[in-house]
Amino acid sequence: MNIPFSSFSPIALALTAAISLAACGGSSGGDGNDTLEPPTGFDFDASLLIDNLTDDVIVAGYQQLAAGMEALHLAADNLRNDPTQANLVAAQDAWKAARRYWEQGEAHIFGPIDALSIDPHLDSWPLNTTDLQAQLATNDSFDADSIKTWNDDVQGFHTMEFLLFGDGIADNDKAIEAMSGAELAYLVALAQVAVDYSGELEQAWTVSYNGGEAYGAALKDSGNAYYGSDLAVIEELVQGLIGIVDEVGNGKIADPFGASLAQADTSLVESQYSWNSLQDFSDNIVGVQNIYRGELSGASDKVGLNDWVRAGDEALADRLDAEIQTAIDAILAIGGTQALPFRQAILDQQGRVRVQSAVDALAALQTRLESEVIPLLSDWNN
Repeated sequence: MNIPFSSFSPIALALTAAISLAACGGSSGGDGNDTLEPPTGFDFDASLLIDNLTDDVIVAGYQQLAAGMEALHLAADNLRNDPTQANLVAAQDAWKAARRYWEQGEAHIFGPIDALSIDPHLDSWPLNTTDLQAQLATNDSFDADSIKTWNDDVQGFHTMEFLLFGDGIADNDKAIEAMSGAELAYLVALAQVAVDYSGELEQAWTVSYNGGEAYGAALKDSGNAYYGSDLAVIEELVQGLIGIVDEVGNGKIADPFGASLAQADTSLVESQYSWNSLQDFSDNIVGVQNIYRGELSGASDKVGLNDWVRAGDEALADRLDAEIQTAIDAILAIGGTQALPFRQAILDQQGRVRVQSAVDALAALQTRLESEVIPLLSDWNN
């Protein structure tokens, strides 16, 4: 992009004028039509970045999610066939494991997960516990196909969470004796629904989407109906990061936190039954880190969005990386030395101080993305 002439400093304007005058009246034999435009913007070939983020972060994450849902279904089936406390704990652990893959993937909620309504099918909140209890009271058997026709607020992660962990008010340690046969049957069918939807999501990215090529192929080879250029892809990725940072800071945390202790509302806390809220929130920002650094946590260093930012502003790339980690650390610190679940931390004076620190860290990260990263889209010579 050419920078408008009026945006240069007086020194730059004077220098440019002097050079232009010299070019017009010099003895170099020029024809007097030469102009000198200062270089603008930055260059970066995004093809490797987009290929890597598509295959090794987004698709790899969805493959982990699909495998996690399969493991959860197996654990739920084992629990139904052999309802012991150990098997209940194993199913709870399988739910938490699958949940991590889902929450990290919320850093890129675009494409099939949105268009196919897989997000609301699997992660609607709040849960409709009244209708859930009505289903349990009127059914002793459940099947996946029937559940898919029900409202989203009685299926998905949080319905399974409620069945596995209880109401989460006093604790998150449900006893196997408290789990009915209907709950076990409902859980297994819900897990099968989750297997189906997560498999559909993986297939849309890797095999075929909407009757055409895989969505991953469209992302990697722009100039199609979804993405007109690599610029559109990078903008999609950046907006995805901004969206989840905003949702965590201004929604998932701020809504139940309230403006004061008196206005705190624990009923709004997501994943409150399992006391998994803080892990959810931190995993959302780990998802941001995955896209930014170009690899899933623990993987070898690869090309990520940080390389694109670094091409435009090296100092900004380092600041942003630090602020992402600061936000993750601030969220995980909310529980304090007592390891309070989020629903209790928002009712504790010192806990609320730590919550505010996390909100501030997320606000700073969002501001950085919006005010300094978004403008790089215009500066990029793509």
